[in-house]
Amino acid sequence: MNPIYARTYQQVFKTALGFLPWREPELLQGPGSLEQLPEKIKKLGISSVLIVTDQDIAKLHLMDGLLTGLDLLGIKYLVFDRTVPNPTIANIEEARALYAANRCEALIAFGGGSPIDCAKAVGARIARPSKSIAQLKGSLRVRKAIPPLFAVPTTSGTGSEATLAAVVTNPDTNEKYAIMDPALLPQYAVLDPLLTMKLPPSITAATGLDALTHAVEAYIGRSNTKETKQWSREVVRLVFGNVYEAYSNGENLAARTNMLQAAYLGGKAFTRAFVGNVHAIAHTLGGFYNVPHGLANAIIMPHVLAYYGKHVYEPLSELADVIGIAAPGDTKQMKAEKFIEEIRALNRAMGIPEKVSRIKPEDIPLMVGRADAEANPLYPVPQILNKKQFTELYELIQE
Repeated sequence: MNPIYARTYQQVFKTALGFLPWREPELLQGPGSLEQLPEKIKKLGISSVLIVTDQDIAKLHLMDGLLTGLDLLGIKYLVFDRTVPNPTIANIEEARALYAANRCEALIAFGGGSPIDCAKAVGARIARPSKSIAQLKGSLRVRKAIPPLFAVPTTSGTGSEATLAAVVTNPDTNEKYAIMDPALLPQYAVLDPLLTMKLPPSITAATGLDALTHAVEAYIGRSNTKETKQWSREVVRLVFGNVYEAYSNGENLAARTNMLQAAYLGGKAFTRAFVGNVHAIAHTLGGFYNVPHGLANAIIMPHVLAYYGKHVYEPLSELADVIGIAAPGDTKQMKAEKFIEEIRALNRAMGIPEKVSRIKPEDIPLMVGRADAEANPLYPVPQILNKKQFTELYELIQE
């Protein structure tokens, strides 16, 4: 990839972002805020909804209060609970068919990033029935209002309730890609920390580091703004101050509340400032080996940040100041290296491995090609990587 072309493309795209019809979801926030959702739906005149979730959520009975509330108000609902991690095209089409067959009028995405992404993609297909998921891949291919979408995150990581992206997996080709359009921004979001209290420690850790990755990549990239930098700094502060407590003491409501806020702000930051090479590599690991996205990001991030070297000393030194780890007289390089080490230490404390054990050497060339195609020229990364450099990173992260 020609760096001059890539930087020009990114600058043009950054300028264009300022003209997009951005919106933020109307929020229902705080412990017990899920109870307000049925009344909100009723006031909007919606009489039938499709709830997109997964079987783990259904087994935990997290939706029981919501379903009771919908019943009491006479709102019809159908539950699609077959969303898989890294939702597939088949997932999306099955849910879309249920929506159409039951004449639903809105979507409720209930769960982690996978159900929310699935519901967004369903909305995109409803808005554009003549286009396949593959035809909607990339940026600004929807450009038409989707049905009302209520996002109810049950993890604190993806920030999908605040983003314009839906990530889709094609298991036939091991490809994982995004549909990106402001039309996919949820109109409403419920940030109820009570829904995250039963998260297992391992998922708490991985999703928490996912939120951190969003903030860090948004902050060090070249498309950040005053607002996105402010959100990113707050995410960094919240994650380092709360994720280990949420991991080790899952019943701490304050920590859970703060992590849910971190995920939301991280989503706002990266949907406007974009992510980078960490995500480009992580998506290939999800597509080829079904590595959970948050876990992949957590493992990859310190390797990529260290690889960037001098290209990220200044922004990472600023983030080191945010969490108060710098000593008097530290240079920007020393601060940056301390920040990367703090991420590694956090990973170790929460049992996140240093490397990925599943990578097959014969898969690396194809993964490199896909990571390169995803990142370049779109992602405004601090250092544009070529295929040789991507290959070196895959070799660094493989066990």
